[in-house]
Amino acid sequence: MNLPPAKLDAILARHAAVVFRLAENPPTPETIELSRELSQLQPIITAIEDMRTTEAQLAGTEAMLAEPAIDPEMRELALVERGELLARLDESRRDIRVMLLPKDEADEKGAILEVRAGTGGDEAALFAGDLFRMYARYAASKGWTFEVLSQTEGSVGGVKEAIAEVRGRGAYARLRFESGVHRVQRVPETEASGRIHTSAATVAVLPEAEDLDMAIDDSELRIDTMRASGAGGQHVNKTESAIRVTHIPTGIVVFVQDERSQHRNRTKALAILRARLYDLERTRRDDERAASRRSQVGSGDRSERIRTYNFPQARVTDHRIGLTLYKLGEVLEGVALDELIDALVTERQAALLAMSEEAAA
Repeated sequence: MNLPPAKLDAILARHAAVVFRLAENPPTPETIELSRELSQLQPIITAIEDMRTTEAQLAGTEAMLAEPAIDPEMRELALVERGELLARLDESRRDIRVMLLPKDEADEKGAILEVRAGTGGDEAALFAGDLFRMYARYAASKGWTFEVLSQTEGSVGGVKEAIAEVRGRGAYARLRFESGVHRVQRVPETEASGRIHTSAATVAVLPEAEDLDMAIDDSELRIDTMRASGAGGQHVNKTESAIRVTHIPTGIVVFVQDERSQHRNRTKALAILRARLYDLERTRRDDERAASRRSQVGSGDRSERIRTYNFPQARVTDHRIGLTLYKLGEVLEGVALDELIDALVTERQAALLAMSEEAAA
């Protein structure tokens, strides 16, 4: 993927135009939009300026080396400097190529995170609870908000199913790599013989959809109210606050009973439904364009085992990239999760770069 000077000049010109317009104090809506664009442009502007500064320095060093009467000691120093500048230039150009890759329209959005216990009975529910807490801690470390939309507890703890809304810029771009089957290997507390059990939980991450992204026609919905089940005392028996929303065209069903307010449960259910419909539409469009586009890291199929958490060896292995970390506790605390996600992001960028360079060849 080449870096055409005209394209880089156009980016610099757009940046200057945005800065100039903001200095004129435009109306608030325009100011907000331009400020968002400016923050998105700034990293690539810095990279372009650094690259061009390095190119100028390299040209000066090359001119010095071309001098016939150059002092031998100066020549040796210039050769070392040229090597350093070439390495820096290669890095700058690669960074810019990555920044110029097509962006996923959902990357800047928040996310709807769904964790469900899979095979393994009570142990699977306990593990699903561990994962859900891991994501809550990770969100907190990023300064994102983590609001539980729906949660069904397991019979001995953990969760059978838990859904949360994660709000924060770029939350979906990071969490998207968590979709898939997560497997755990550990000795349950109830296992007297010390035998290791294997169980699993499924994680689904959907981009948060706003009204503008996915409008829902009320005529396509069937909304049922009912009494909440489970713990809750007398209130559960008296108030029909639980909501079940069915999207008739697709058959998607969302059930929420967490809040005492029927209105709050309805709002949460529609947020989950909107995200699922948005994800369905994105997947359909991706399939039409190219099935490979959404499978740069694994197939994205939620039935695919993506990661194993081995407690006896305190290790976590991501099978998509063959990365193993002996930091199980830190990963589950959300502290070391970035190491896994950073590696997955790098792998995806490398695959996208290879595709773009192949297409340009």
